[in-house]
Amino acid sequence: MGASTSVPEKSIFEFTVKDAKGRDVSLSTYKGKVLLVVNVASKCGFTDSNYTQLTELYGKYNDKGLEILAFPCNQFLKQEPGSSEDAEQFACTRYKAEYPIFGKVRVNGTNAAPVFKFLKSQKSGFLGSRIKWNFTKFLIDKEGKVIERYGPTTEPLAIENDIKKLLGED
Repeated sequence: MGASTSVPEKSIFEFTVKDAKGRDVSLSTYKGKVLLVVNVASKCGFTDSNYTQLTELYGKYNDKGLEILAFPCNQFLKQEPGSSEDAEQFACTRYKAEYPIFGKVRVNGTNAAPVFKFLKSQKSGFLGSRIKWNFTKFLIDKEGKVIERYGPTTEPLAIENDIKKLLGED
Protein backbone atom coordinates (compact mmCIF):
# COMPACT_ATOMS: atom_id res chain seq x y z
CA MET A 1 0.00 0.00 0.00
CA GLY A 2 1.48 3.31 -1.06
CA ALA A 3 1.14 6.40 1.05
CA SER A 4 -1.27 8.97 -0.29
CA THR A 5 0.35 12.12 -1.52
CA SER A 6 -2.86 14.13 -1.63
CA VAL A 7 -2.83 17.15 0.63
CA PRO A 8 -6.31 18.41 1.49
CA GLU A 9 -5.19 21.73 2.99
CA LYS A 10 -5.47 24.76 0.76
CA SER A 11 -3.45 27.22 2.85
CA ILE A 12 -0.35 27.09 5.01
CA PHE A 13 -2.42 28.76 7.71
CA GLU A 14 -4.26 25.46 8.33
CA PHE A 15 -1.16 23.86 9.91
CA THR A 16 0.09 23.66 13.46
CA VAL A 17 3.83 23.11 13.95
CA LYS A 18 6.15 22.78 16.94
CA ASP A 19 8.43 25.55 18.08
CA ALA A 20 12.02 24.83 19.15
CA LYS A 21 10.81 24.04 22.68
CA GLY A 22 8.16 21.58 21.46
CA ARG A 23 5.13 23.83 21.92
CA ASP A 24 2.34 23.95 19.33
CA VAL A 25 2.22 27.02 17.10
CA SER A 26 -0.73 27.60 14.78
CA LEU A 27 0.47 29.08 11.51
CA SER A 28 -2.87 30.92 11.37
CA THR A 29 -1.18 33.51 13.62
CA TYR A 30 0.69 34.60 10.46
CA LYS A 31 -2.46 35.29 8.39
CA GLY A 32 -2.08 38.50 6.44
CA LYS A 33 1.73 38.24 6.37
CA VAL A 34 4.04 37.32 3.50
CA LEU A 35 6.00 34.24 4.55
CA LEU A 36 9.36 32.87 3.54
CA VAL A 37 9.59 29.27 4.78
CA VAL A 38 13.09 27.78 4.79
CA ASN A 39 14.58 24.44 5.85
CA VAL A 40 17.79 25.42 7.61
CA ALA A 41 20.95 23.71 8.87
CA SER A 42 23.84 25.00 10.95
CA LYS A 43 26.66 22.97 9.37
CA CYS A 44 25.97 23.44 5.65
CA GLY A 45 28.07 25.25 3.05
CA PHE A 46 25.07 27.54 2.47
CA THR A 47 24.61 28.36 6.17
CA ASP A 48 26.57 31.60 6.45
CA SER A 49 25.23 33.37 3.36
CA ASN A 50 21.64 32.23 3.93
CA TYR A 51 21.39 33.07 7.63
CA THR A 52 23.15 36.42 7.08
CA GLN A 53 20.80 37.37 4.24
CA LEU A 54 17.66 36.03 5.96
CA THR A 55 18.47 38.26 8.95
CA GLU A 56 18.99 41.21 6.59
CA LEU A 57 15.66 40.61 4.80
CA TYR A 58 13.86 40.23 8.11
CA GLY A 59 15.31 43.51 9.38
CA LYS A 60 14.24 45.34 6.22
CA TYR A 61 10.75 43.92 5.76
CA ASN A 62 9.40 42.49 9.02
CA ASP A 63 7.70 45.75 9.94
CA LYS A 64 6.14 45.79 6.45
CA GLY A 65 4.59 42.33 6.83
CA LEU A 66 7.31 39.73 6.14
CA GLU A 67 7.77 36.73 8.40
CA ILE A 68 10.55 34.20 7.96
CA LEU A 69 9.80 30.73 9.30
CA ALA A 70 12.93 28.60 9.71
CA PHE A 71 12.68 24.84 10.14
CA PRO A 72 15.91 23.05 11.12
CA CYS A 73 16.40 19.80 9.21
CA ASN A 74 19.00 17.07 9.72
CA GLN A 75 18.06 15.11 6.61
CA PHE A 76 20.95 16.20 4.40
CA LEU A 77 24.31 14.76 5.49
CA LYS A 78 23.28 15.30 9.13
CA GLN A 79 24.09 19.01 8.93
CA GLU A 80 21.75 19.93 11.81
CA PRO A 81 22.92 17.39 14.41
CA GLY A 82 21.85 19.06 17.65
CA SER A 83 18.45 19.59 19.23
CA SER A 84 15.82 22.08 18.03
CA GLU A 85 16.89 24.38 20.85
CA ASP A 86 20.54 24.08 19.75
CA ALA A 87 19.52 25.14 16.23
CA GLU A 88 17.53 28.08 17.61
CA GLN A 89 20.42 29.21 19.82
CA PHE A 90 22.86 28.93 16.91
CA ALA A 91 20.71 31.09 14.60
CA CYS A 92 19.86 33.67 17.25
CA THR A 93 23.37 33.96 18.70
CA ARG A 94 25.59 33.74 15.64
CA TYR A 95 23.26 35.36 13.07
CA LYS A 96 21.06 37.54 15.29
CA ALA A 97 17.96 35.82 13.92
CA GLU A 98 14.83 37.42 15.36
CA TYR A 99 12.47 35.36 13.23
CA PRO A 100 11.07 32.08 14.59
CA ILE A 101 13.19 28.94 14.52
CA PHE A 102 10.84 25.98 14.81
CA GLY A 103 11.35 22.39 15.88
CA LYS A 104 13.47 20.11 13.71
CA VAL A 105 11.57 18.47 10.87
CA ARG A 106 11.97 15.98 8.08
CA VAL A 107 11.19 17.51 4.69
CA ASN A 108 11.23 14.37 2.52
CA GLY A 109 9.94 10.83 2.86
CA THR A 110 6.94 9.30 4.57
CA ASN A 111 7.78 11.04 7.86
CA ALA A 112 8.05 14.50 6.31
CA ALA A 113 6.35 17.23 8.31
CA PRO A 114 2.82 17.82 7.00
CA VAL A 115 3.57 21.49 6.34
CA PHE A 116 6.44 20.48 4.03
CA LYS A 117 4.27 17.89 2.28
CA PHE A 118 1.86 20.75 1.61
CA LEU A 119 4.57 23.14 0.39
CA LYS A 120 6.02 20.52 -1.97
CA SER A 121 2.56 19.62 -3.30
CA GLN A 122 2.01 23.27 -4.23
CA LYS A 123 5.36 23.90 -5.95
CA SER A 124 7.64 21.16 -7.12
CA GLY A 125 11.27 21.84 -7.85
CA PHE A 126 14.04 20.71 -10.14
CA LEU A 127 13.91 17.12 -8.82
CA GLY A 128 10.12 16.93 -8.74
CA SER A 129 8.55 17.56 -5.38
CA ARG A 130 11.53 16.30 -3.34
CA ILE A 131 13.55 18.92 -1.54
CA LYS A 132 17.10 18.37 -2.68
CA TRP A 133 19.06 20.19 0.05
CA ASN A 134 19.14 22.62 2.96
CA PHE A 135 17.92 26.18 2.44
CA THR A 136 15.14 25.45 -0.03
CA LYS A 137 12.80 28.42 0.26
CA PHE A 138 9.04 28.79 -0.27
CA LEU A 139 7.47 32.23 -0.72
CA ILE A 140 3.86 32.44 0.46
CA ASP A 141 1.40 35.28 -0.06
CA LYS A 142 -0.81 36.92 2.57
CA GLU A 143 -3.60 34.41 1.86
CA GLY A 144 -1.35 31.43 2.57
CA LYS A 145 -0.86 30.40 -1.06
CA VAL A 146 2.57 29.17 -2.18
CA ILE A 147 3.76 31.59 -4.87
CA GLU A 148 7.27 30.38 -5.60
CA ARG A 149 9.89 27.82 -4.64
CA TYR A 150 13.61 28.61 -4.73
CA GLY A 151 16.47 26.13 -4.63
CA PRO A 152 19.30 26.14 -2.11
CA THR A 153 21.63 28.09 -4.42
CA THR A 154 19.16 31.00 -4.67
CA GLU A 155 20.34 33.45 -2.07
CA PRO A 156 17.68 35.17 0.06
CA LEU A 157 18.52 38.65 -1.25
CA ALA A 158 17.84 37.40 -4.80
CA ILE A 159 14.21 36.95 -3.68
CA GLU A 160 13.88 40.52 -2.40
CA ASN A 161 11.99 41.88 -5.43
CA ASP A 162 9.47 39.02 -5.25
CA ILE A 163 8.95 39.75 -1.54
CA LYS A 164 8.49 43.46 -2.23
CA LYS A 165 5.82 42.72 -4.85
CA LEU A 166 3.83 40.59 -2.42
CA LEU A 167 4.17 43.27 0.26
CA GLY A 168 2.87 45.88 -2.19
CA GLU A 169 6.22 47.71 -2.23
CA ASP A 170 6.48 47.74 -6.03
